[in-house]
Amino acid sequence: MTTKKKPAKRPKDIASNAVHVMRVLTGEALDIAPSKVSTRGAKAGTVGGPARALALTPEQRKEIAQAAARARWKKT
Repeated sequence: MTTKKKPAKRPKDIASNAVHVMRVLTGEALDIAPSKVSTRGAKAGTVGGPARALALTPEQRKEIAQAAARARWKKT
């Protein structure tokens, strides 16, 4: 998988876009979008729910699922 840097989104206003292009051409600004790297250092899919599911035993996951099902049926 290649990691190409995408150009930064340019302003929608014509005058602002012209100023941005001028700054890029003169070297005052870079035309590269900022990196979207997580500051947590976690890989995608290991934060939040997936991390919790990995930490629980199958029995704990089953109990949680059953409690959620009971709560859903109890509301009706």
